Amino acid sequence: MLPSKYLHRPHPLDCDCSVCWSRRELAKSSPCRSTRCTECRPTRVFTVVIVMAKVAGVWRSIHSTYRVERGFTCDKHMPARRPPKYWHVVYDSGRPTPFVPIHESFEWEG
Repeated sequence: MLPSKYLHRPHPLDCDCSVCWSRRELAKSSPCRSTRCTECRPTRVFTVVIVMAKVAGVWRSIHSTYRVERGFTCDKHMPARRPPKYWHVVYDSGRPTPFVPIHESFEWEG
């Protein structure tokens, strides 16, 4: 089949190609650990008081006071103290064997 004819055809409902499989998996949308829940909230900073003055004919902020609202991260989304272990010993074949080169006898030609 030519690629131009294949590209615009709808896939059957029971299609098992990688595109349809990916679409089905993304539709499940299991929540990611980085997705915030209703308990988590980010840290926010609010400007409370701004002192303005005219500097060289333009109004500029001279001094500001800020209020910080601390964020909160629930236990489920709190990062671990240690990074996860990605691999362990894959195959332990015992004590290491040192490499011993094999010297085979040879004859000079010529």
